[in-house]
Amino acid sequence: MLVPALAATLGLATLTAPAAQAEDQPQSWTVSQPLASGQALTATVALNASGELSLGVRRGSTTVLEPAPVGLVTSQADLSTGLRPTGRSDKLVEETYQATTGKRLKRSTSMNETRLSFTGAHDTPIDLVVRVSDDGVAYRYDLPTTTSGTVSQEKSAFQLPANATAWLTKYGVNHEEHHTETTAVNAATGSFGYPALFHVQDSYVLLSESGVNGSYAGSQLAHTSGSNRYTLKLSDDDVDINGPLTTPWRAAIVGDLASVTESTFTDDIAPASRISDTSWIKPGKVAWSWLAGGHSVQASLAAQQSFVDYSAQHGWEYSLVDDGWKGQTWMPDLVRYGAQRGVKIMAWIHWTDLDTEAERDTVLTQMNEWGVSGLKIDFMDSESQSRFQWYDEILKATAEHKLMVNFHGSTIPNGIQRTWPHVITLEAVRGAEYGGSHSLTDLTTNPFTRNVVGSMDYTPMDFQQGGHTNSEAAELALSVVYESGFQNLAGTLSAYRARPEVERFLEQVPTVWNDSKLVSGLPGQGATFARRSANRWFLGSISSGGAHTEQVPLGFLGGGEWLVETVRDGSDGLVRESHTVKRSDTLSVPVPANGGFVAIACHAKPGQTTCDKAVDGLPPASFTLTPDKVEIEPGATAEVKGRFTVDSQVPVTDVSITADAPAGWTITGTGTSADSLAEGEALTPTWTITAPADATVNTGTDVSLTATYSVERKGKDATLTKESKLRLFVPEPGVDYVSALPFAAESNGWGPVERDTSNGENSRGDGSPMQIAGDRYYKGLGTHASSSVSVQLDGRYTRFITQVGVDDEVGSNGAVAFEVVADGKVIATTPVLTGDDQALTIDVDVTSAQQLTLRVTDGGNGINHDHADWANARLVLAG
Repeated sequence: MLVPALAATLGLATLTAPAAQAEDQPQSWTVSQPLASGQALTATVALNASGELSLGVRRGSTTVLEPAPVGLVTSQADLSTGLRPTGRSDKLVEETYQATTGKRLKRSTSMNETRLSFTGAHDTPIDLVVRVSDDGVAYRYDLPTTTSGTVSQEKSAFQLPANATAWLTKYGVNHEEHHTETTAVNAATGSFGYPALFHVQDSYVLLSESGVNGSYAGSQLAHTSGSNRYTLKLSDDDVDINGPLTTPWRAAIVGDLASVTESTFTDDIAPASRISDTSWIKPGKVAWSWLAGGHSVQASLAAQQSFVDYSAQHGWEYSLVDDGWKGQTWMPDLVRYGAQRGVKIMAWIHWTDLDTEAERDTVLTQMNEWGVSGLKIDFMDSESQSRFQWYDEILKATAEHKLMVNFHGSTIPNGIQRTWPHVITLEAVRGAEYGGSHSLTDLTTNPFTRNVVGSMDYTPMDFQQGGHTNSEAAELALSVVYESGFQNLAGTLSAYRARPEVERFLEQVPTVWNDSKLVSGLPGQGATFARRSANRWFLGSISSGGAHTEQVPLGFLGGGEWLVETVRDGSDGLVRESHTVKRSDTLSVPVPANGGFVAIACHAKPGQTTCDKAVDGLPPASFTLTPDKVEIEPGATAEVKGRFTVDSQVPVTDVSITADAPAGWTITGTGTSADSLAEGEALTPTWTITAPADATVNTGTDVSLTATYSVERKGKDATLTKESKLRLFVPEPGVDYVSALPFAAESNGWGPVERDTSNGENSRGDGSPMQIAGDRYYKGLGTHASSSVSVQLDGRYTRFITQVGVDDEVGSNGAVAFEVVADGKVIATTPVLTGDDQALTIDVDVTSAQQLTLRVTDGGNGINHDHADWANARLVLAG
């Protein structure tokens, strides 16, 4: 159920008339944090003789933000100059709220709010609303009577002391740029993205924004080298005003480094939750297979089931199917497969598939019917007002359909996770998908910048990618150092299995926290975090630089003795060590260059040797067929053998395997059941397959063979299934299929030329089933423009026949032309074919030809989606 935005819990409000003085005399107002402190935050708003406003911030006696302009320019009035004060009201804003993810679940905040009212040109009213808490200052504008027109400019700016150290990212619409360390005045000319971090004496200032929605646009920080001022630049030249306007908050998180890093200020000032019942929102660990093979792995049911199996075995809650599953029909099967094993399914989708109300209704309803738990929505790549209006619509729609969300190619959090708590994480970071050679500056700065303002989907654990700059223990530590409600873990199954300490720690580490503490660290140098889940503390530490011993003060622990298990880099892999400590102790952990460590701390008890909790995992099953592809002529028979095993230390019972025979075919089996299988024991059935006498040649079918079995889980028998596919094909007599011939030469626009599947990724054999305009083909070549394949004919054939087209896996994208060449002479061409076209038949004479070359060229729109199929490509034998 959705609820309207809630009003803040307010203290007593006062209205103070402006002091009687001449309009052209400077005036100022101060707003301080509620709690007295020697380092208290104070914001000062000043109005000069020209009626121009400025705002500055002090922490204690230190000026952390120098006075800088505030104001708006609309199509109706310039509200940045000639302002006249008309009133001030003050109130205390105190709130408590429950988050679904983040640094801590239970939140409370106390802020002083001052509303300063002014009139400008044409007697247009504008209110400047300022809030100050113990860890931040924010302001926004209210235009109560301006209900139409546009905002053409914000005069808002932040001015840092010139020599303040700065950690900045060049602005990009998806916030995936590198960090640069510089100074406020020496930063390059250009625009920088949020969050932007500055070090001013003993204070840190993190600039960001909060409460952005479709009534406005996102912004960036425009800077001119040599200046210490950063001016807000809106993503649109003109922002439409549709009703009384309240702008987003312009926010500065201020304090020592720990206070800034642990702050939830941008959530605290965001609108309250729009969702009253959050019981369906469940963060967790996610098996993410994109870096295990890209599109081809996403298009394979068997591959996705293997990641579900791994999640079930190790207690991970989710498995995510990324870009590549569209065009497949098995998503409901995967959801059912996961449900049997206690693993929920997330699905990737491009935002343009959800950019109309009709699409949202159709797609989200389909996801509900399938049982998908959430969506990874990608490639928004804009912070315009229109894109934020889309965010408003998709957030409301996914909440109504109870679908959790992970945004990629997106804006930064901007308080969105408080208002819409089903947003479990967002990307907006240069993540693991960019390759193994990650910038150490980025790795060790992210905790102090991007991750401060909300969950960050970096997708760690990509051990299989070469060239890592950090150590394996440091990579493992990202599961703690980087907070993300969905921790999308990017390793391959073989990479995990080769690292048992990684598997063991990832089984234990949660993705939501009761508390988070920065123990030590500096931007660009390293970070050590302690995060609490119930009564256990998890530590993660990363560093940039030479080998050293990390000294970790343990004051965050409670009283008594604690057992601490560390996992660090050793000379031959990861090493686990146990320590008994008290909160007054310092933990010493040796780390190599660019290294790190993880640890789990729990109250020590007599005889206790580990902090691990039991994982209720399910053993993986294996069901293979030999062969798994069979060619059978009409009326003929073939034999297939199977092998079914379960990696379980407890007996598996009630095992049976059934075959779903296609119409007209017969499948008879022996040895297809067993009352139980002990550990290591296999069921090895044999089937005899008979094709119908009138089977149509050049057609195929997939046969499902399903193993059903029971295994004990939580004291009860769980009934599971494991499916294996047998591919049957009826060949045409008197022909050789090109896919069965050796290639004399081949070239391809992406990866190798595939035999009997569509074009895949970089590995041979990683293509998907071949399909053109809804018709499935079991023989042929899968290519990617521009491509060329040559085979030797040596005069043995009379005709070449094929059906050609763009494979369905790229949808309506793709545009290609096909060309057949015999002995250097072009003998057949096609017009440009797109993903919307039916397959086109080529049937040409190749009598006496010595060599045949099949070429695909780009249709003129670039080659990004040019997956071209030579379906049922065959050569008719002479004589």
